[in-house]
Amino acid sequence: MAFSQSFLDELTSRNDIVDVVGSYVQLTKKGGNLFGLCPFHNEKTGSFSVSPDKQIYHCFGCKKGGGVVNFIMEIENLSFPDAVRFLAKRVNMEVPEEQFDHAAKQRQRLLDLNRSAARFYYEMLQRPEGRRVQEYIDSRSISKATAVNFGLGASLEEWDALIRAMMQQGYSKKELLDAGLAVQGKNGGIYDKFRGRLMFPVIDVRGDVVAFGGRIIGPGEPKYMNSQETVIYSKRRNLYGINLAKKTKRPNIILCEGNIDVVMLHQAGFDNAVASMGTALTTEQTRLLSRYTKELVLCYDADGAGEMATQKALALLENSEFTVRVLRLPKRLKDGEYVKQDPDDFIKFQGRDAFERMLSGSTGGLEFRMNQIAAKYDLKDDKQRLSYCEEISLVLAGLHSAVEREVYAARAAAVAGISPESMKSEVDRAQHRLRAKRKKEEERTLLNPERARQPRERSLHYDNMRSAMAEEGLIRILLQDQSAFDAAVAICGAQFSSPLLGKIFDTLREYQSEGYHLSISLLSPLLEPEEMSHLTEVLQKPENLSAAQRAIADYISIIQQEHSKRSGTAGDPLLAAMEKNKNKSGYGGKQHG
Repeated sequence: MAFSQSFLDELTSRNDIVDVVGSYVQLTKKGGNLFGLCPFHNEKTGSFSVSPDKQIYHCFGCKKGGGVVNFIMEIENLSFPDAVRFLAKRVNMEVPEEQFDHAAKQRQRLLDLNRSAARFYYEMLQRPEGRRVQEYIDSRSISKATAVNFGLGASLEEWDALIRAMMQQGYSKKELLDAGLAVQGKNGGIYDKFRGRLMFPVIDVRGDVVAFGGRIIGPGEPKYMNSQETVIYSKRRNLYGINLAKKTKRPNIILCEGNIDVVMLHQAGFDNAVASMGTALTTEQTRLLSRYTKELVLCYDADGAGEMATQKALALLENSEFTVRVLRLPKRLKDGEYVKQDPDDFIKFQGRDAFERMLSGSTGGLEFRMNQIAAKYDLKDDKQRLSYCEEISLVLAGLHSAVEREVYAARAAAVAGISPESMKSEVDRAQHRLRAKRKKEEERTLLNPERARQPRERSLHYDNMRSAMAEEGLIRILLQDQSAFDAAVAICGAQFSSPLLGKIFDTLREYQSEGYHLSISLLSPLLEPEEMSHLTEVLQKPENLSAAQRAIADYISIIQQEHSKRSGTAGDPLLAAMEKNKNKSGYGGKQHG
């Protein structure tokens, strides 16, 4: 363990989960719990629950859950030690730094290394060696102030310029490789990953340099190169420019494809632009964006890849809390041909005011999808009109609002050249089919109750459902009534059918014997996120504490019966007695690291 349990106990007691979660999610009290829109997946109806009594959160939609430390780990994309540090700072607690584990120290070293590398690239841009990159910056009309604002730099056309500079500052070759700044050669040597490129430091919302992007100067492939995944960088969780865009006063955030687009939009006064780096929009990125805006404008390139990225983003954002619009930049005439424009091109040739007008008139996400579907069909052909009506009705049937369905059905009818009543009937039929499909799925679940009780994560599936239900019940009681451990002395985690529930039981008993107040936050450093989410789901199930002693006896009896069957002692009284005595003699508790 990186921290003493007494320190973690005090930390979690001083960081009430309602206060912490409430700073990210708007919560409304319903009964004993508070509810809001889940920050971990897109939804319009709040299924995210926070329990003040149990000090846990749980989403009934995506099933994520845990204690206050888990929440900060998930929403801030932090390791356990960094989440502890975050919460300690929040309540002005002094952190025993010497207790940080190796992983936390490694993370800090890589962050320091990336900051030093960003400073090196920036300094190289100011020197004669970086002249070619500076000339490229000038050719793209990037001002000095903008370059400084984004920390733009130059990687030299040398094999090991960065390596030599960083090693002089005390960083090792292994750290350079771990940070993704160096690459291992076939002969065992290492060389700079980025060479002869305009460098874009990727800075997260906390102001840390977590990665780099590099644009080649002149001919060569790949044109753009990005850092690989490291212990401090996940491309799914980061957006280029978010450190600046989070401060915008504009009502929305513009999602672009490239780093240059973001730089040029900010320079033109659109300081709400960000870009994903080499990935389509992800759930983790939408979660990050939801902290700063509820309106997104998709401004991807008007080519095949851009169209696909737009469609994927719209599908991901469907039924989310975001208002989504699509900005389609028109093609421009070049050498007698119409060519696509990205935001950089558009601002260069049409100007800032023209982009502002385009932004104000950008199309709603649903309208964009409807236009895309209509473009697939020749609506003068009766067969293709029927196909159009069938496809568009399925899209409209998925809308939750009856008013929206009627309004957009009328628009689709006008496009298809049929009456609004006919299109409405088609949408109603499609909606009926969707309902029937959902009902069948629900019936399949009801007909197979065992399937419904299985953990969502396949790796945690129960082999013995009867024993697992008793194990769940025992843990539920113990986490709500610590004194109940006195009635559970005849059992240990080794008798549990679920290895996870057995580990949780033994750990809780050890903490109880050491005098700690039991809470699931104590388990945060020991459980994987999916394990913690499953535990919180277990705790959501009802349990009658008024008959706790009887329930504990019944649960223990079931666990022991099923364990005897598995161990082959059920039919042999002598072996069963030996097994019982072995369990009474001691149990295997958790090991402190």
